[in-house]
Amino acid sequence: MGFVGCAIVIFLFAVFVWRGILIAMKAPDMFGSLLAVGISTLIGAQAIINIAVVTASIPTTGMPLPFFSYGGTALLILLCSVRYSA
Repeated sequence: MGFVGCAIVIFLFAVFVWRGILIAMKAPDMFGSLLAVGISTLIGAQAIINIAVVTASIPTTGMPLPFFSYGGTALLILLCSVRYSA
């Protein structure tokens, strides 16, 4: 994808985490707020770790990039958690 494609993917993950924080702030109860922050943090941390591994900033961990890497069960669980937290 090149530099522009990578920059777009990183920007989209940043927007995803920001939107999760906004959803958490507008949640009507504490459980919804903690759930939104937890899911956003989980996906954001996975993305940061994967990007750091690809750029050789940290050693290889084997953690897939959320929503992009191959794996049916992980993708299904991520999509369900995002769908039902919003």
